[in-house]
Amino acid sequence: MPFGAWLIFVLAAIFEVGGDAVVRQGLRTRGLILVVLGMVVLGFYGLTVNMVKWDFSRLLGVYVGVFAVVSVLFGRFVFRENIPVPTWAGLGLVVAGGLVIQFGKK
Repeated sequence: MPFGAWLIFVLAAIFEVGGDAVVRQGLRTRGLILVVLGMVVLGFYGLTVNMVKWDFSRLLGVYVGVFAVVSVLFGRFVFRENIPVPTWAGLGLVVAGGLVIQFGKK
């Protein structure tokens, strides 16, 4: 997979996780402006991830692995959550699935 595609996926995942975090904060604080801002950021996720010109199923299949990694890392380092072992194990399974989709026989 080209290096540029990895960068696009990481950027898209940051937009998606960040946008969701902003929406979540807005809903918890009843901050309509935050909800709208989060929706705009989520829109950037959709635009960014679709810059990679692959079949839709392959595109999102591989992206889900990248998204899962960024999500867990966001939880750990941004929100300072203690990530339990089953979550790390599940993350490994999701990443393995993404690798099968990316490198499996076409």
